Amino acid sequence: MKQLHDQLNKIVATQGVLFTKLHQHHWYVKGPNFFTLHEKFEELYDEVNAQFDEFAERLLTIGGHPYSTLAEFIEHSSIKEAPYTDKVPAEEMVKTVLADFELAVKDLEKGIELAGEAGDDDTEDLCIGYKTSLEKHMWMLQYYLD
Repeated sequence: MKQLHDQLNKIVATQGVLFTKLHQHHWYVKGPNFFTLHEKFEELYDEVNAQFDEFAERLLTIGGHPYSTLAEFIEHSSIKEAPYTDKVPAEEMVKTVLADFELAVKDLEKGIELAGEAGDDDTEDLCIGYKTSLEKHMWMLQYYLD
C-alpha cells in the first residue's frame, strides 16, 4: 500500500505544479489565438484543480497523507515549473502543456497498475477516468497544433 500512497502523492504534487503552470499560460498568452487559448487554459486549470482535490482526498480516504506545501509539490512533481521571464509563443505554451500531460498520463498509468495490484478498484477507476480525460485534451491540443 505504501507504493500506492507514494504514487498518489506524486500525482498530487504534479497536479499542484500543473495548476500553477496552466495559470501562468492563461495569464501570459498573447497573439491572434489569445481568446481561444486564454479560455482553454482556464478550462484546463479548473479541471486540474478538481482532480488535484480528488486525488488528495482519495489518498486521505485510504490512509495516506497528501503533500500540501508548494515545496513538496515542486520536490515530488513529475513536471517542472519555469518562471516566465521571456515572451513564450502561444504554440510553445501548447507544446509544454502536451509534454506535461504526457508525464501526468505516465504517473496515472503507474497509479492504475499499483491500484490494481492492491485490489483498490476505486483508486484504479479514478486514475483511469482522469487518464482518459487528459488523453482527450492531448488529442485536441495536438490537432490545434496541426
